[in-house]
Amino acid sequence: MYSGLSHLKCSKCNKVYSANERQQTCQCGAPLLAQYDLDAIRTALSKEQIRTREASFWRYHELLPVTTPDNVVSLGEVMTPLVRLDGLGKEMGIPKLLVKNEGVLPSGTFKARGAAVGVAKAKELGVQVLGIPTNGNAGAAWALYGARAGISVSVVMPKYAPEPARKETVFAGARLFTVDGTIADAGRLVTQAAQKYGWYEVSTLKEPYRLEGKKTMGIELAEQFGWSVPDVIVYPTGGGAGVIGIYKALKELQEMTWIGPKLPRIVVVQVSGCAPLVKAFNAGKTVSEPWDDPHTVAVGMSVPKALGDFLILDAVAKTSGTVISVTDEELLREQSQIGIREGLHVCPEGAAAMAGARKLREAGWIREKETVVVFNTGSGLKYTYQQKNSGQPIDAGGSLPDMPVRVLK
Repeated sequence: MYSGLSHLKCSKCNKVYSANERQQTCQCGAPLLAQYDLDAIRTALSKEQIRTREASFWRYHELLPVTTPDNVVSLGEVMTPLVRLDGLGKEMGIPKLLVKNEGVLPSGTFKARGAAVGVAKAKELGVQVLGIPTNGNAGAAWALYGARAGISVSVVMPKYAPEPARKETVFAGARLFTVDGTIADAGRLVTQAAQKYGWYEVSTLKEPYRLEGKKTMGIELAEQFGWSVPDVIVYPTGGGAGVIGIYKALKELQEMTWIGPKLPRIVVVQVSGCAPLVKAFNAGKTVSEPWDDPHTVAVGMSVPKALGDFLILDAVAKTSGTVISVTDEELLREQSQIGIREGLHVCPEGAAAMAGARKLREAGWIREKETVVVFNTGSGLKYTYQQKNSGQPIDAGGSLPDMPVRVLK
């Protein structure tokens, strides 16, 4: 058994769909979720077997939807590292502070997880053309993996999308269209084109398999913790597939009895310029309202309304988590401090998550002795155009001047 995939099920009305043909969302409009024969997987697979496999998220293939190894699409994915931040953690009052650094994946972001699994499953289903709206990084990742699989990819981005992501998308041979407006406007165009031209639409949660790639973050984290979990997970959130995927992974591992009953408290971090989930959470609602005029330097979090907002808020509620926002000024300051104090070049979204952790520790919501994992979802190298206060080189001429030693810590 290469995959234990059984069927698809609606996340709202529970209607069942076949996993052997192309599917988008349920007839009711809600996302479809992949379901697995977890009893069969538990019988056939052991933790010890996984430990002997290649250090890639494909080591969890029984819990992924690709049913034959011939359809796997890979660009050399790795298990992303958990990096202890001793200096910053001490300063923040969180001695057990770790970052899961997704920036080392192909394409430089966690979007590689969803793209790898999503493209592989599309290949297995015989898809020829993929269509995706994106704020930048997802489009680039799907373009790269589409090229690897020989599948045509059409990408629609807002004009404010980062230039590096636009260039990476075109570099991989995808067709790139830019539009005035937000990712929601790009999404409407992709939906129209999918209906007109037969594209397979791979917008966030508009098909079931991108989420399964994101799910590997949760499985991988549990394995890195010795099939246990940290006390708190802090995650930067726009469309929310990362949070939904991590929660789905942990619930599946619980059902397989691979982890215990304890789950980490999940923290959703948004930016103050686009915080529909924060507004909904604070109002005690289970769904969000569209956010007018989103604006932030963390463009990956600029999502006016997530299709799976109810799933995100449910994951937070079921884990006794919380939802918090930070300002652009706070995240940019945090990004600089992480670089100076720890040598990690995190993306704005990852910096937002760290700023959220700081605020929650200051408020006492995170306690000193807790183990906290903050997700950095991409490499800061993709955002150097934003970093205007990083200092300037000194023209030394032919020799270096006398200077005092700079003590960093």
